[in-house]
Amino acid sequence: MNYLSVENIAKSYGERVLFTNISFGINKDQKIAFIAKNGTGKTSMLNIITGKDSPDGGQVISRNGIRISFLSQEPDLDPNLTIEETIFASENNVLKTIQQYEKALENPDDTEAYQKAFEQMEIKNAWDFETQYKQILFQLKLDQLDQKVNKLSGGQRKRLALATILLNTPDLLILDEPTNHLDLEMIEWLEQYFAKENITLFMVTHDRYFLERVCNEIIELDHGKIYQYKGNYSYYLKKKEARLQAEQASVDKAKNLFIKELDWMRKQPKARTTKSKSRIDDFYIIKEKAHQRRKDHKIQLEINMERLGSKVVELHNVSKSFNNKKILEKYEYTFKKGERIGIIGKNGTGKSTFLNILTGSIKPDAGKVIIGETVKFGYYTQSGIVPKPEQKVIDIIKEFGEYIPLTKGRQISAGQLLERFLFDRKKQHGFVEKLSGGELKRLYLCTVLIQNPNFLILDEPTNDLDIVTLNVLEEFLMDFPGCLLVVSHDRYFMDKIVDHLFVFKGNAKIEDFPGNYSDYRVYEDSLEPIKEEEKNTNGSTKKTWRKDANPSLSYEEQKEFKRLEKEIKKLEEEKKEAEAVFATGELEGDAIDEQSVKLQRIIEELDQKTETWFELSMKMEG
Repeated sequence: MNYLSVENIAKSYGERVLFTNISFGINKDQKIAFIAKNGTGKTSMLNIITGKDSPDGGQVISRNGIRISFLSQEPDLDPNLTIEETIFASENNVLKTIQQYEKALENPDDTEAYQKAFEQMEIKNAWDFETQYKQILFQLKLDQLDQKVNKLSGGQRKRLALATILLNTPDLLILDEPTNHLDLEMIEWLEQYFAKENITLFMVTHDRYFLERVCNEIIELDHGKIYQYKGNYSYYLKKKEARLQAEQASVDKAKNLFIKELDWMRKQPKARTTKSKSRIDDFYIIKEKAHQRRKDHKIQLEINMERLGSKVVELHNVSKSFNNKKILEKYEYTFKKGERIGIIGKNGTGKSTFLNILTGSIKPDAGKVIIGETVKFGYYTQSGIVPKPEQKVIDIIKEFGEYIPLTKGRQISAGQLLERFLFDRKKQHGFVEKLSGGELKRLYLCTVLIQNPNFLILDEPTNDLDIVTLNVLEEFLMDFPGCLLVVSHDRYFMDKIVDHLFVFKGNAKIEDFPGNYSDYRVYEDSLEPIKEEEKNTNGSTKKTWRKDANPSLSYEEQKEFKRLEKEIKKLEEEKKEAEAVFATGELEGDAIDEQSVKLQRIIEELDQKTETWFELSMKMEG
């Protein structure tokens, strides 16, 4: 079943043509990744498909009645609503039913409201959806339901928008870099969720493991043309290589034929026959084919790394806290030449703070950070470039000098360096604010590397970079002879370039793991789950929801245990009321029989539910 069709669309900005006559379709149950280089039209394509922008030509047709949701990189949320209000603000009737049930649970004395809410949950079969709702909130760490949207970080807003979209169960879900701002645990959960759910996806993402494990089709926009691959990322790489080889062979064949036909053209007399005119027309077609060339310029990352001495960086008894939250406590580490370290951990465990302490932008509360005399940091932060108003691209580089030193005493101009980072002459003299998100990141990477660091620190370097740029960056980093310290949620990137990991566990606990990210996941999965008591010691009255720490009960059993507690209390009250009617002595004849039957039914149901409650209670304690 076709959900959406893109028919012969075109888009240009002034003289810059992104694409013309582009067509493809999105069908039910397809999980499609859209791949293109930065600045070649990914965002424009998403905006056209979602109706945020219009094509210059062609049209986008969606099936009548299908529900389409779009998760942008910067979600548009009402800042005055709470997390819970944002989630329940949708038109999803099942969510409205769950909301009423949640309110009824908060007021157990109002048995009539609880009974009504319970019946609605049964009628709309909302129990499974409630389970999914709770799991999504838990996995995306959205537990403070009364927190206002305007108090949330960028990452929290992205997670809230994602949760809301998933709960609204659209027919077609369109995603722009869904893994940005998610920690590794959340990414892996989302990956598994999309892989198993019958959901139709169209996404832009640079996460290659995500592409590998979720997508069953890849659409590539390459030099203004569309190429479709019916498979995952590995299949795409193999088939693209075969396509490029076939294209090159076709061009080579046309070149040989062109030389032959050119010789014929030169020998032809001025008088042309009908047959020769046809051959002349074919000649110009062959000529065009023979002169085709791919404008595939790779980024050239070349720096004149400063010499790194034997003493690099030493941390001695370093401690750091924010209020009562410990980041580091008497931390000790001595960096060695050539170390390649990845940093992983949940959001808020102090990864960026650690980098800022290392580079001196944040002072520790106690202890010393000793920097070797030859160390020259190159620090790629998440904040990136903050350009001045109407600043041109080339002006950013010229701030570091008109000429940039390279290896072996060579140097190049600022313009030549930008060309190596895929900024042509026209783009160099354009305004920085006109660059795409990926182009901005590429320019920022250029400014970090041209300072010739020998200790390179990268904080989420893969966000917004296209796959081609990522591959070049990885090749460069694999040959980088200095120290390397990387914070990244890109598992493919981490696996390729780091030798060991700093695992930030929270509460100032940092584990040094001897391997890459995939090695660490295998190690973690091999461990027995550890039971932990969760205690609330801060007296908080904030409305929260969290998954119960009862590993002996499944989530369905936890839900049933809570429901039984409410129902048993209600039945006990009904039993008291029925017994009270007998105590009045006012019943006679058939009324006594009816009341006896009612009381017996209540007692049997109460016994049955109490027995089940005890079984779950014993299992929980065991």
